[in-house]
Amino acid sequence: MKRIVIFASGSGTNAENLIKFFHNSDNASVIQVLTNNPHAKVLERAKKLKVSALSFNRIALSQTEDVLNILKASKPDLIVLAGFLWKFPENILNAFPNKVINVHPALLPKFGGKGMYGMNVHEAVVNNKETETGITIHYVNEHYDEGAIIFQAKCDVNPNDSAENVAAKIHELEMEHFPKVVNDLLKP
Repeated sequence: MKRIVIFASGSGTNAENLIKFFHNSDNASVIQVLTNNPHAKVLERAKKLKVSALSFNRIALSQTEDVLNILKASKPDLIVLAGFLWKFPENILNAFPNKVINVHPALLPKFGGKGMYGMNVHEAVVNNKETETGITIHYVNEHYDEGAIIFQAKCDVNPNDSAENVAAKIHELEMEHFPKVVNDLLKP
């Protein structure tokens, strides 16, 4: 059975979707959720779904090996960033090469980089008068949103769409595609 560890910073809808998707899977399961926000709703969601969940601070992630040691003990086959807002440290990327992926709420390379997350991305898409947007699932490297692209899914952006409308469309794409892509990556 393949092991998945999820990193999230906020409400955790993608994390919950992944946990539920793999709940009865013969292929993989979510074994742990880690968050940089001790008040994140993802902690409640994980607890309700009976998945181990821990919070950590910036020092534990980037200045010590505390989070790395938690991961080494968990032995994940895949580390999934699902709304995780901090830059991922190189010591973890080096310890788990090609085993860290992220979902980004735009069609990279457009609208990526530092500060481009959540509503910031959707507002930029609308303000730029884009006719389409989507999600990008990609490997994580030492630079924000620059890792190799694994999968993209698109949706239309209508001239009268608000950033909130775009966010809803992106959320639907994430709910539909993210678990399937994670599952495909873990197939033997």
